[in-house]
Amino acid sequence: MDFRQLIYFITVVEHGTFTKAATALHVSQPSLSASIKKLEINTGLQLLKRNTRSLEVTKEGYIVYQEAKKLFHHYNHVNKEIQRLKQHGPQELSIGLIESANFWVPKILQRFRKTYPQAKIKLHEVLSLTDVEKSLHHFDIHLAITNQYVKSHDIEATPIYEEQLVAILPRKHRLLQKQTALEMKDFQDEAFIICKEGFQTRADILNAFNKAGITPAFAFEIERFETACRLVDEGLGITILPETYVKHEINGTYQIKSISDSNISRHVYIAYEKNHYLPPIVVHFIDLIKNFFSESD
Repeated sequence: MDFRQLIYFITVVEHGTFTKAATALHVSQPSLSASIKKLEINTGLQLLKRNTRSLEVTKEGYIVYQEAKKLFHHYNHVNKEIQRLKQHGPQELSIGLIESANFWVPKILQRFRKTYPQAKIKLHEVLSLTDVEKSLHHFDIHLAITNQYVKSHDIEATPIYEEQLVAILPRKHRLLQKQTALEMKDFQDEAFIICKEGFQTRADILNAFNKAGITPAFAFEIERFETACRLVDEGLGITILPETYVKHEINGTYQIKSISDSNISRHVYIAYEKNHYLPPIVVHFIDLIKNFFSESD
């Protein structure tokens, strides 16, 4: 199988026609068509269904397309790594973070700097499951610190700690008068602020509501915890957020109440591509995180 044939196939699929793909590749249409046909012969699979008016990717063709894209991204990554190593050496670390990790990651970075004082470090906000998987597969980050439960044979996700979720209420809210911890049923009919679809914290909260037999009244859907806190400050609703985040967030006037339901918690993971080479600088950072939390136990 020729790598160039895979590039041609990817281009045909993404452009939808041989004419547009040939233009993008700067090759003749007959040459492109012959190359794709040869790829089909070599693989023993029909990758495209052709007729005079349209071009359709077969189920087998779509699988080949997805795998070829991964190979293409890996190829580009290797080329970039070679050029970077020639110029700067292996002193770069790119990390994807959830919001609550911002309060303990600096402690890890202080230790990390003792071994790699000249390292260039990039911190990216990577929140949803799609963001995590895409960023790792495309090599935008070396690792992710995430609360997403990643189901992928390509990604290793190791739990590092579990944290409770707590209620965030406006000042003088009626639920603050309750002497004991809140229960999920207390949130019935309250204007509720929740993360948008695709966020694990949303799934954890909805699961807790479901177990309590409660249907919440959603007032706002948000991406960032900071936004949720500001909305609560303005009396626009209540929310549930990770305790790690709110106990360090000092800019709000909101109030915090614990929740008694035992299932209202979340896990935080280190996630990274397990089938690809991890530079020593990345392995060292992962080890520092694991040691940090083993010391806290």
